Amino acid sequence: MLDVRKLRLLRELYYRGTIAPVAEVLTYTPSAVSQQLSALERETGVSLLERTGRTVRLTPAAVTLVEHTESILEILHQASADLAAAATTLSGTLRIGVFPTAVPSIMTPAAVALSTDHPGLSLLVSELDPAMMTGALRGGALDIALVQEYDHVPLAEEPGVGREPLMRETVHLAALGSTSLKDQRNASWIAGTPGTLCHALTVRACEAVGFTPIIRHHTDDFGAVLALVAAGQGVALVPDLAAGTAPGGVVFTPLAIERRTYLAYRRGTRTHPGITAAIQALHAAVSPNGQRVDP
Repeated sequence: MLDVRKLRLLRELYYRGTIAPVAEVLTYTPSAVSQQLSALERETGVSLLERTGRTVRLTPAAVTLVEHTESILEILHQASADLAAAATTLSGTLRIGVFPTAVPSIMTPAAVALSTDHPGLSLLVSELDPAMMTGALRGGALDIALVQEYDHVPLAEEPGVGREPLMRETVHLAALGSTSLKDQRNASWIAGTPGTLCHALTVRACEAVGFTPIIRHHTDDFGAVLALVAAGQGVALVPDLAAGTAPGGVVFTPLAIERRTYLAYRRGTRTHPGITAAIQALHAAVSPNGQRVDP
């Protein structure tokens, strides 16, 4: 019988590429991960890993096993959800990952509603960049997450992760005066740190109208972004949720670009009472804020 814990290690190695991040996300030591994967090879009787120096690559047989692992984990998650649904009260821990601009107007009222309606449910809210959310879900560090995509930066489908729409926002050009994106070819730009969705959006949106932005400042805090815009230090792209607290002088020009937010969770967990309650609370928190909700 194959050990599910070892299968999870192989699955994470497939997605993360090296042993060190696998060990970190699943709270093993790197040597323990290596030992468990070697034991899995012995149990299966086939070669699963190709080792070249310090690098490790999965064999075709290992990739096939990872595909089966996704199905196995989904069934186990569904079984856990069914058991939880049989309980008379909602209890346990629910770990929610959220991006910064959603904390005041969406996550906070949702957390208050969940705590009021389900006092036995322990909430753990973590602020993360959306680019990190699916890895945290897959590794078990989160149970539900708010993930994003922009026009020009689509969200890739992730095996083992389900999602459903939560809200849509317009993206604006923040500048000292009304202007168009094309007119900012020679402007200084303020963007997120490289590797974030906001940084990728800035680069790709500008490239789509014919130029590469001159990014002078990097910050992942939209409050800091708008303060820099107000101080004449550049222009930036800002979604609806971040546009409500602009310093004086900043003008928002709506663009034909959207940010879409989804609720993501491990496949098989959607019917878990805790996940269901959180999704209902998050939808309820979005609607009063005037956001456009997907059908």
